[in-house]
Amino acid sequence: MSGTDHQTAVATFAGGCFWCMVKPFDTLPGIEKVVSGYTGGHVADPTYQQVKSGKTGHMEAIQIAFDPGIFPYEKLLKLYWTQIDPTDDGGQFFDRGSNYRTAIFYHNETQRKLAEQSKAALAASGRFRKPIVTRILPAAPFYPAEEEHQKFYQKHPVRYQAERTESGRDAFIHRNWSAQKG
Repeated sequence: MSGTDHQTAVATFAGGCFWCMVKPFDTLPGIEKVVSGYTGGHVADPTYQQVKSGKTGHMEAIQIAFDPGIFPYEKLLKLYWTQIDPTDDGGQFFDRGSNYRTAIFYHNETQRKLAEQSKAALAASGRFRKPIVTRILPAAPFYPAEEEHQKFYQKHPVRYQAERTESGRDAFIHRNWSAQKG
């Protein structure tokens, strides 16, 4: 493939703890890079401790560089929804607070439309009894998290798996997505 055939696009998703959001996307064909970070707030270049305090307005998020010819944005959206509880506006699983809420940050009008369509389809599916509260917002500055938070699942596999299990995320995903209802 020549350099002119290759394109890179960017997607940004907040889905609670960013440690748990990287692995599902990280090694798929067409995914070039997944970065943990912070977005949506009012503090420039925030630290983990600042974001965790809930006072910066930022959410923990991931930013994905991807080749839409190999892994289309619609497919990213489908995978994103299956990693979160889209009905919880107070955080995700045992991580509580506005910094752990869910959001899709769109980078262009096409992403906005596709995100809105996927949210509407999920709401219409009847999969969840409660309303879908995941926000769809324009992309804001994204600040990569400190190095210790990048690819946490690879650096600390035992702690990573314990966090996923203890948080209730894996049980929720299994209960709500494994059966592929709706």
